[in-house]
Amino acid sequence: MSLGPPPRRLEVTADQVRQLVAEQFPQWAGLPVRPVANGGWDNRTFHLGDAMSARLPSAAEYALAVEKEQRWLPVLAPRLPLPIPVPLAEGKPGADYPFPWSILPWLDGEQARADRIADPVAFASDLAGFLAALQDVDPVGAPGPGKHNWFRGGTLLTYDALVRHRLDDLTGEIWRAALDARWDGVPRWFHGDVAAGNLLLHNGKLTAVIDFGSCGTGDPACDVAIAWTLLTADGRRVFRERLAIDDATWARGRGWALWKTLVTLARARGREAAEAQRVLDEIRTEYRGS
Repeated sequence: MSLGPPPRRLEVTADQVRQLVAEQFPQWAGLPVRPVANGGWDNRTFHLGDAMSARLPSAAEYALAVEKEQRWLPVLAPRLPLPIPVPLAEGKPGADYPFPWSILPWLDGEQARADRIADPVAFASDLAGFLAALQDVDPVGAPGPGKHNWFRGGTLLTYDALVRHRLDDLTGEIWRAALDARWDGVPRWFHGDVAAGNLLLHNGKLTAVIDFGSCGTGDPACDVAIAWTLLTADGRRVFRERLAIDDATWARGRGWALWKTLVTLARARGREAAEAQRVLDEIRTEYRGS
């Protein structure tokens, strides 16, 4: 499957958001609008008052997720043990902005980071419990892998060409093991982007999961990548045990983590590059010991 050319991202201003809200949702026209710090890559996010946010896709490819989120997040929310951002309204193009967009509740919390997590093992267990509940939701009628989520839930072969030229002997072995590890073919719900920035903490404890733009149904191994990108060794063990992850799914999850890390290393500098290198070393060490 081809990923196609890179998305052509556009900028969105607070004035545009104010105009969109005033024209389409006059009941909220008086609320202040301000950009969210670190507002995201796939979407431009703005505070709308103190209790809501406006989330506007930054490219046509990312706009494909809006209808999915509007349809499915209200279905998922009551079945999950942690809050998720259920849309409050769906906006239409306007004010020189060309895509559908969403108004969501603002879920408070700080983004997860290793040094902010109070109890790494409890965090891993809570996250596994959330993903287990997500995987248990009936997948009938839900979207499978596609351009709307960059083929999460599908085969890692989609990313083979992007990864292959960055592999050394050991990472090449890890990647081949991931490609060879077969999925049982039973579709399950997955988040698709279980990353530190989408996991919210309060007092060091996991309290919410946000950004379901990459969600869908298929192979949930993509959600397993967090075991290497954020969890400690003890947390990784508890995470695997609570989710009852078999060897093949674990290998595919390791492959997703490897892909993500190699892509980050290719474009990162400074602190981000150092963190990606740490994750890559963790992947190598865990693989040698498996």
